[in-house]
Amino acid sequence: MAKKKQDDPPKGSPAWMATFSDLMNLLLCFFVLLFSMSSVDANKWEEVVASMTSAFSVFNDGSTSIGDGTLVGMGTTQLSNLDEYYASLGQKSEDSGEDIRDNPSQQTGDNGEGDGNTPEKQSGEGQKEETKTGEGDLEKELEAANRKETTEMLDAISEMTERYNISGLMEVGMDVNGKYVELTINGSVLFDSGKADLKSESLPLMSKVGDILKVYSKHDVQVIGHTDNIPMKSSKYESNDILSSARAISAAHYLINEKGIDVNRISWTGRGEYDPIDTNSTAEGRARNRRIEIRIYNSLSSK
Repeated sequence: MAKKKQDDPPKGSPAWMATFSDLMNLLLCFFVLLFSMSSVDANKWEEVVASMTSAFSVFNDGSTSIGDGTLVGMGTTQLSNLDEYYASLGQKSEDSGEDIRDNPSQQTGDNGEGDGNTPEKQSGEGQKEETKTGEGDLEKELEAANRKETTEMLDAISEMTERYNISGLMEVGMDVNGKYVELTINGSVLFDSGKADLKSESLPLMSKVGDILKVYSKHDVQVIGHTDNIPMKSSKYESNDILSSARAISAAHYLINEKGIDVNRISWTGRGEYDPIDTNSTAEGRARNRRIEIRIYNSLSSK
C-alpha cells in the first residue's frame, strides 16, 4: 500500500510571529515614549548601576559606569547620547577592526592621546583655574575697597584731631591691611604709674576722642592696653597683663558711660608687654610701650 505523501509546511514564518512582532514593536514604542517623558536622576542611576555591578557583575572589572565612565560616571549630560552608544555596539573600525566603543580616541573625537576622559578633565582644571582667578580678583577688589575707605577715614580723623587741638597728644595711623584707623595715646597721659584709673586731666582728651567715635557710631571700636616689661610691684595688679586689661576697661567704660558709645560696638583687651612698639631697654622706649590703642574699623570690617 503506497504511503500518502505529506504536504510540505508553508514557507516563511508562522502567522503568529507577525502578530507577536507587531506587539513587540508597540511595546517598544510605548516604553520609548515613557522614557522620553521621564527625567533621569543621575545620582540614583549611578547607584542602580553600582548595585547591579556588585550584585550581578554586569560590567567588566567592577566598573560602576557604562563604557569606562563615558556615559554615566561623568554626570547626566551623556545620557542624551544613549542612542549613539547603542548604535555603535558591535561596529568595527575600518582601519584596525577594533570595536569602536573600546577605542576612547574615536569615541571622544580626540587624536588618540590619553584616555576618553581627557577633555572633561582639562575642562575641570580650567574651571578650577578660573575659580581661583575669580577669588583672587575678588580679594584684590575687597582689599582696595578697604584701603580706600580707611584712607578717607584717616584723613577725616586727622583733620578732627587738628580741629580739636589734640593732635599733639596722640598718634593717628592706619594698619597695613587698610581695615582700621588707630589712635595711639601714651599711657602717662591717661594714667598714673601702676594705676588703671583715668587721670582727671585726661578726661577732656578722652571726651574729644569720644566725639570722634560718635561720627563712626556704626563702626566697630577696639580698645587695647599695653605696658612695658618691668615687673609689677603693685598689690592691686599682680602682673602687667592684668594692669593693661584694667586700663583698657577703664578707657572703654568712660567712652560707654560718659560718651554714649554703643556697648555692642566696642570691645577691649589687654596685651601686657607682648606687643612693644619700641625697645624696653631704655626709659624712652618703655614710655612709648606704655600706651592705649583705640582702633576704629571701617564699615567693611565691622559687624
